Amino acid sequence: MLSIIRHRYLLGQLIKRDVLLRYRGAMFGVAWMFLSPLLMLAIFAFVFGHIFQARWPEQPEGMPFWLMLYTGLIVFNLFGETVSRAPATVRSYPSYVKKIIFPVEILPLVPLGAGLVHAAFNLAILVAALIWFDQLNLALLMIPVLVVPVLLLALGLSWFLAAWGVYIKDMTQIVPLFVQMLLFLSPVFYPASAVPAFLRPLYHLNPLGTVIEASRDAILGQGIAWSAWFVAFAVGLAAAWLGLAFFHHARDEFADAL
Repeated sequence: MLSIIRHRYLLGQLIKRDVLLRYRGAMFGVAWMFLSPLLMLAIFAFVFGHIFQARWPEQPEGMPFWLMLYTGLIVFNLFGETVSRAPATVRSYPSYVKKIIFPVEILPLVPLGAGLVHAAFNLAILVAALIWFDQLNLALLMIPVLVVPVLLLALGLSWFLAAWGVYIKDMTQIVPLFVQMLLFLSPVFYPASAVPAFLRPLYHLNPLGTVIEASRDAILGQGIAWSAWFVAFAVGLAAAWLGLAFFHHARDEFADAL
């Protein structure tokens, strides 16, 4: 953490570069950060609101189903974008690893920072939609706190996968497949209560699912299961510590592998 704080300016510049490079050459440039979530929200409204006419269990009157689904996707996309890109983070900067003294441990934080930027725009779209449907409540302010376990879990996996990605190139193809599978194994498109009873204990072990459910409870103004959240926080903290320990253990061989 001291290394991250000491190199915060460098990390900020790397995140800024990463975000801007993604939209370089695009006709609308960084405006896509607004346009992409708006288009996605419009598709959800049409498909789930008008075609399927789906409803969530105990859905409040006036709250569209697709907004509850969108809340879960904001949390999952933050995790998914970070972890999917993690295996290539060190391999993408070989000159930093081989030629100069560089705090390599901050490289896996770059996709996490970029994911936070996109999540902030997604959250702004969600807030605007909640205001439009007169469903905004102050509990929404808890979401930045609620996602902390997901940030820690994503960071720990990023350090672990970034180290493995240096040695195994296939990780860049394997990890996105597992992230896609995790999307359907997490309560994004359905509540955890809809899972068969014998599988429910496994779902409670998923910190990502715990945070998604807590974030959804926040926008609904319902009580948050803080005991489950603290368990998720402990799991995320352990994952971050173990991931960083593994990264430091493997980093001495990065230059030779690259």
